[in-house]
Amino acid sequence: MFPKLSNLLEYIFGVRINLPIQTYGFFMAIAFLVAAWIVWLELKRKEKEGLIAAQTKQIWKGKPASAGELVSTAILGFIVGFKIIGMILRYSYFADNPQEFILSGQGSWPGGIILCAIAVYLAYRKKQKNRLEKPVKIQETVHPYQLTASIVLVAAIFGIIGSKIFDIFEHLDDLFQDPVGTLFSFSGLSFYGGLIVAAFAVAIFAERNKIPWPHIADIVAPALILAYAIGRIGCQLSGDGCWGIENPNPKPGWMGFLPDWMWAFDFPHNVISEGIRISNCSGDHCFALAVPVFPTSYYETLLGTVIFLILWFTRKRWAIPGYLFSFYLILNGIERFLIEFIRVNRRYHFLGLELSQAQWIAIGLVLLGAAGFWFFKRKSKSKNQ
Repeated sequence: MFPKLSNLLEYIFGVRINLPIQTYGFFMAIAFLVAAWIVWLELKRKEKEGLIAAQTKQIWKGKPASAGELVSTAILGFIVGFKIIGMILRYSYFADNPQEFILSGQGSWPGGIILCAIAVYLAYRKKQKNRLEKPVKIQETVHPYQLTASIVLVAAIFGIIGSKIFDIFEHLDDLFQDPVGTLFSFSGLSFYGGLIVAAFAVAIFAERNKIPWPHIADIVAPALILAYAIGRIGCQLSGDGCWGIENPNPKPGWMGFLPDWMWAFDFPHNVISEGIRISNCSGDHCFALAVPVFPTSYYETLLGTVIFLILWFTRKRWAIPGYLFSFYLILNGIERFLIEFIRVNRRYHFLGLELSQAQWIAIGLVLLGAAGFWFFKRKSKSKNQ
């Protein structure tokens, strides 16, 4: 496995470069970038087809820099300088412990003060350069695709919050044992928790910017599942614990042409150091699972990619806004419900069934998707009457 991007590059190219980038985090960043690109493409397409429209906003031109703007610039400049210069001065420690360094109080005070002063000066000068003796209000056209960065940022922030909240509810014992570590750790994130909270946040943001929420739901559906598939690559390559149940069975004959790890894998050098110690290995991450497990992250990457292709090539055929998102909910729910049978997750007894939190939510998503077809059809009919 490749806990850090350095390990992956060394494996591919044979060159060791100590980079402060975790493999899982790298693929999460790629997932967000790809999702942003998909959203940008769909926003442009829907505007071109007249399904959503650009908005006109009034903004002030020629106003001097306000105290609030300068203060916020100063704070941001200080934080960036404090951490960036600190990273450079303590690069070895930062490269080996990026999350710990970022979330700690370590950094460079001189670096923070210097960058704070530079940022405030540049912001002030820019405003002074464009200042008018009498500020005026002008109208500015904002196209939907220009909101892409904001939409992705809202989804990212509320997605992380939601995924952490749902994971904490599923592992309350960890919260009681180590509240600070549990709250500020980037491990143990619930995809469905992030999906639910981010969906509400993005819908509210879109409505405030005059983009009807059924349209934004359809726009983000392909982006969500493709980002999920890419994120699972990071899970698989880093060995973050999102694997399956033990699978000591021999590989079936019909899979003979595939590598053994696609059937059962022991995740050597996994990032969470789970399993038994590997002989003749020194340093961190010298563990492999005692019994191979199903590589479910790999399976979800394949299934997620298939679902994305289905959504992408059928997206123009759904005439009623909201239908594509409803279809996504059903496909996503079915995929996750089935994969959970071979994934390691806590089970809950309810209504005579023993299912994981993700499976209960998956059932809800399938039902919600089915209800969505009825709701959006009725909504469309009432709008056209």
